[in-house]
Amino acid sequence: MADEHVEEFDSRDLAQMRKKIASWFRNAQRDLPWRVERNAYRVWVSEIMLQQTTVQAVVPYFERFMKQFPTVEALAESEEADVLRLWEGLGYYSRARNLRTGAIQVCEQFNGQVPKQVDQLLEIKGIGRYTAGAIASFAYNQPAPILEANTLRLFVRLLAYDGDPKSAAGQRQLWALAERFASCRNPAKVNEALMELGALVCRVSAPQCDACPLKSSCRAFLSGRQEELPVLQKRIAVTRVVDACVAIQRKNKWLVRQRTSEERWAGMWDFPRFSVESVDHDGKLTPAISRRLHEEVRQTLLRDWNVTAEIHDDLMEVRHTVTRYRIRLLALIANWQEGSPSDGEIRWVTTQQLAELPLSVTARRIADWLHERHTS
Repeated sequence: MADEHVEEFDSRDLAQMRKKIASWFRNAQRDLPWRVERNAYRVWVSEIMLQQTTVQAVVPYFERFMKQFPTVEALAESEEADVLRLWEGLGYYSRARNLRTGAIQVCEQFNGQVPKQVDQLLEIKGIGRYTAGAIASFAYNQPAPILEANTLRLFVRLLAYDGDPKSAAGQRQLWALAERFASCRNPAKVNEALMELGALVCRVSAPQCDACPLKSSCRAFLSGRQEELPVLQKRIAVTRVVDACVAIQRKNKWLVRQRTSEERWAGMWDFPRFSVESVDHDGKLTPAISRRLHEEVRQTLLRDWNVTAEIHDDLMEVRHTVTRYRIRLLALIANWQEGSPSDGEIRWVTTQQLAELPLSVTARRIADWLHERHTS
């Protein structure tokens, strides 16, 4: 089906679909904390957290965040490190930094009131078209369209759209349908129902079509193509890397460095970390390879960190994934002998202070490992 020839549903079709999903939503909606007290700030925080993250994972983070920063003013007055510490584990930390910057903007430019209009919301740092629509719709019941992962998948199947939904043509088609759905008396309820339907029924795999209130209008279901759509993008080739992360100890303190704005996990604190070549991604860590690893780590610390250190035999291994990278992380412990890094924000901190700093997920696992060794 060519992009420019996708048929629109008529107004009567859309009215019937709104009624059906509203009826379904009354019985199917989940009890989520950001729905308990609906205001623009809470909607904003929840929608930012939900980007690239599951609902189940977000719930405890949202509750802790609201307890610490219950108002936009409280967030605007916060320290970035405190925000990042509460965000630790959610990933995509630029979201947290932008949220804090956006709160400052709201206080300075909008007198502490999150705007109602989409065009004003788009002026705020970190708020894109989808988030602006969610805030305008859910907090103020404005007829603002919403297109995110769940509604995108739902709309693609309703239209049996077989083009690339992320292309310019695909986005025009899908946003146009989102706008038509939202043009009603209660856009907040309709938008929320559409998102919930996409999340719970029109799932990525094994969609629950028999339970879908829109199946009689869904062109993908009627043509038996619901499992084929949306058309999947080609997967990016996976790159396998091996990194070393070194916990260097000096007088019961550990060397940490704050990652810069140009690096992944910007603003977070981490132990010295770098790629190594002496270990294969899938190879065994034999005694001979371990000796080569220790030597490579010693040389890298001296060359790049201006630190001479004695490497321990203790080692913890972590396997994790970051975007297209599959990482084998080898965490080592070392005793500082001499030297001190001169570049970047460097600190020597106690194990207790490690617990208070915002760390990357893997750095937190290493910090917990160090704490267990210290207390055992």
